[in-house]
Amino acid sequence: MEIQTFTHFDDLDQESKYLVHKARDAAQHAHAPYSRFMVGAALMLEDGTVVTGANFENAAYPSSMCAERVALYAAASQYPEKRITKLAVVAKKKNDKELIPATSCGPCRQVMLEFETNQQNLIEVVMQGDNHAWIKAPSAASLLPFCFTKDNLDIHHK
Repeated sequence: MEIQTFTHFDDLDQESKYLVHKARDAAQHAHAPYSRFMVGAALMLEDGTVVTGANFENAAYPSSMCAERVALYAAASQYPEKRITKLAVVAKKKNDKELIPATSCGPCRQVMLEFETNQQNLIEVVMQGDNHAWIKAPSAASLLPFCFTKDNLDIHHK
């Protein structure tokens, strides 16, 4: 399966639209006093449970946390035995209603890949790209060509 692009939100499947709405709701809880860039993420577990996250900024920027990682870590701590099947991420400017294009950053993509690898199950990713088109990636790995995994750390001495 390849990455799909949809011009209109209504072209997405029902599950993706539902998660986008949940991610939009989560963005309302973002703490972004510096960038005013409110991000929300919503993921679905194999049993239909939805876990959300929002970004949290800190004056010391490296201490901030992206919405995707907040949701992933919350799911891992609350539902450690359940697989994640899909994740949606959205962004908007503070006090604006309209969503703005924003795809997951590199560190978030790497964390998604780690979850996908550990659970041995693909995680579909939905986000809004350029020109407000919706992107549906079949897996976190598809977002990271030439990805770095635990296999890269496996050093065999002969």
